[in-house]
Amino acid sequence: MRTEKEKMIAGELYDALDPELVADRLRTRLLIKQLNDSAEDQVEERGRILKALIPNALQGLWLQPPFYCDYGYNMFVGERVFFNFNCIVLDVAPVTIGSRTLFGPNVQIYTATHPIDFKERASGLEYAKPIVIGEDVWVGGSAVICPGATIGDRTIIGAGSVVTRDIPQDVFAAGNPCKVIRQLA
Repeated sequence: MRTEKEKMIAGELYDALDPELVADRLRTRLLIKQLNDSAEDQVEERGRILKALIPNALQGLWLQPPFYCDYGYNMFVGERVFFNFNCIVLDVAPVTIGSRTLFGPNVQIYTATHPIDFKERASGLEYAKPIVIGEDVWVGGSAVICPGATIGDRTIIGAGSVVTRDIPQDVFAAGNPCKVIRQLA
């Protein structure tokens, strides 16, 4: 029988109150507190914390605290990725971020979601859909990326946008819901 963690990562309905997941989130919260309490000149300490918090990140990840996530281990981050102040990543399902991608302040990335049927939702079970963000993407401040969305390489997402569906590569897209405004290349 699959564990609740295995079901969570696979995008199936799972119980978020499972003791293993509660312990994982507590560990993450403690690391986030250390990160958010650290000073900018504590480069080695922040590096140690980030390695523990987001073990699947390549070289050059920079998070401008405060930063928040659910688990950290479900984030797969390329080289030289930057998160500005106050970003949130609900990484219940995998979040894949390509190299050299930039996130403005207050960007929110949500893989977590809930059943549409109220009876199923009342059971307390939830699920998630993975998010993929390509290389060389720029996501403007206060944008929200919803469960299951993919953003193509070299795309720019305008500030305040709500990405509810896939956005192709090499475009400028903005709005609520986010839609392609023009081609970039």
